[in-house]
Amino acid sequence: MKPTTRVLSQLSRSRAKSISFVGLGRMGSEMAYNLFSKRFAEANDSHFVVCDAVPEAAARFVNNFRTQFPGANISVATTPEEATLASRTVVTMLPSSPHVRQVYLNSGGIVPSLRSLESAEATSTLCIDSTTLDVQVGRDVAAEAQATGAAMLDAPVSGGVTGAKVGALAFLVGGSEQSFSAASPILALMGQRIIHCGPSGAGLAAKICNNLVLGVEQVVVAEAMLLGQRLGLDPAVLASVINSSTGGCWSSSVNNPVPGALPEKSPPCERDFEGGFATALMMKDLGLATDVSKASGSPLPLAEAAEGIYADAVRRYPGLSNKDFSSVYRYLELAAKEGRRVQLGGVSSS
Repeated sequence: MKPTTRVLSQLSRSRAKSISFVGLGRMGSEMAYNLFSKRFAEANDSHFVVCDAVPEAAARFVNNFRTQFPGANISVATTPEEATLASRTVVTMLPSSPHVRQVYLNSGGIVPSLRSLESAEATSTLCIDSTTLDVQVGRDVAAEAQATGAAMLDAPVSGGVTGAKVGALAFLVGGSEQSFSAASPILALMGQRIIHCGPSGAGLAAKICNNLVLGVEQVVVAEAMLLGQRLGLDPAVLASVINSSTGGCWSSSVNNPVPGALPEKSPPCERDFEGGFATALMMKDLGLATDVSKASGSPLPLAEAAEGIYADAVRRYPGLSNKDFSSVYRYLELAAKEGRRVQLGGVSSS
């Protein structure tokens, strides 16, 4: 059956001129804004479609975008199916593996809608998923989409909400060379670096490894910044030393957890740790790494320790779950004030 939907009936342009974006969370909303605004500047006859599990989020995005770009042709799809039927390019940015399965595979999802299209339309469709999820789940979903004739890439990102906002993300892409070439102009509207990591799932594998480093790194930066202050160092001076020395890293130079440590920047700690990469999401990513390590046989002692520290932080202080993951500093600071030892899986500190 070839369905006719409300969105399709409203379209004044073909699927070829339309882009759909599914998932308007902290990252997705910024990515969609950059994608649509820059594409609109290139071709003002483009059509844009947004879809989110929270209808109010989609409506709010559309209203804001129309305010900024009064001539833009943008609408809301109520389901991923509608979004796919409306556009040949579909970008998804979702919280985790279960959400990707639901959006792509369930009734009313992307893959069933691809199956309903004429063969030529399905074959002309490009799906780009920027969710960080389990590698095998990503490969399985891609295989289902590709079985319809569509192209699909895993393209998780690095750069956080700040990078998404300014269009400076790095995309770590897994999929065929042909699909990568087709997707690169789209990804370039949202990011500065686009790296082809290999076949399906390779982008996810690279992202999980990167976030393993990041999660561990943020804990040790918090430890060092707290220790330095208790030894009498000014946080701005200590951050300057670290950032110009061998300890320099993104977690210190951009995401430093101490207010005032980066006078010319505005990391989440300056906003009570709001507006960054949620601790709950970092826990999810470290969990992906530790889970896959069991199957691969690769030991991850520091990742497991960091995962335990974030988990204990959220258990003791549930409000930190939705704060930027650099709020692990607050957890350590409170432990120090209370004279409480942090002891997790044999890892102990005073």
